[in-house]
Amino acid sequence: MEIFKEDPKIDFLGRRRLGFVLSAALLLLSLGSLAWQGLNLGIDFTGGTLVEVGYEEPVEVSEVEAALADSRYADAQVLHFGSSREILIRVAPLEGVEQAQISQEVFAKLTQAHEGVELRRVEFVGPQIGEELTTQGLLALLLALAGVLVYVAFRFEYRFAVGAVAALLHDIVLILGFFSLTRMTFDLTVLAAVLATIGYSLNDSIVVSDRIRENFLKVRKGTTEYIMNLSVNQTLSRTLVTSFTTLLVVCALIFLGGEIIRGFAVALLIGVIVGSYSSIFISSATSLALGVSKQDLMPPEKEGADQPDHETVPPQERF
Repeated sequence: MEIFKEDPKIDFLGRRRLGFVLSAALLLLSLGSLAWQGLNLGIDFTGGTLVEVGYEEPVEVSEVEAALADSRYADAQVLHFGSSREILIRVAPLEGVEQAQISQEVFAKLTQAHEGVELRRVEFVGPQIGEELTTQGLLALLLALAGVLVYVAFRFEYRFAVGAVAALLHDIVLILGFFSLTRMTFDLTVLAAVLATIGYSLNDSIVVSDRIRENFLKVRKGTTEYIMNLSVNQTLSRTLVTSFTTLLVVCALIFLGGEIIRGFAVALLIGVIVGSYSSIFISSATSLALGVSKQDLMPPEKEGADQPDHETVPPQERF
């Protein structure tokens, strides 16, 4: 094919050390924040009380926060739920205070500040359920990574599998680090976005790995780095188009979806960006650093089978 005679337009793998340095700095920042202050876990994980109220007229979140400011519920999370007349209040557990008492006192504070407040719903999440969700969430992440490792190792080669898992771990840590640094609430919707990012990033890595394997079998000349660079460039347009269209939807969720799914949308935004980056600078570069080569993906020759194509190729040009 004529494209094989051309050098890659962008030398991604030639700049892999710069990518490693950037990723290392971001990972250290993320891990440092996670170790120092952890995640701002929502009541899905910590337990607590969820109170939904309705107003006759539209109300601002700041007005509701002001109504609770002079009480022990000043740190409660307040956000719109559905419309500007519906408010959702999340209250973390308070030592020595019954959950039923929490909802009654919150509702009393709101009725003192505004008239026509209606109590729509009260839900309680116990600490035991929060611990189970935390354990199951971590287990889901570990099983997803283990499944990726086995699948890619079987589908391609173990060094591609290590590169893919390294890229996924890179993406997960950066998302968690972002939520730790910004103190945004980490709840079940954000965990769902992290799991969705694993699938998105893996799909991108698989596409690149598949093109690398295909070019290893087609391109008879050129170093491993050249062929991998060529493969990344050939899939670059597909990566950019997919990422751009996904980001359009994610941005719409961020600006139009409301507070209730903002954490989910922000996590997806970070995941799409770092997932596209890691499939090039982490997954492919890690496989190259581990020494993957053409010979690792060559199909075994069948004994006694006629191979007329090999007869026309000089020995020095064979794989």
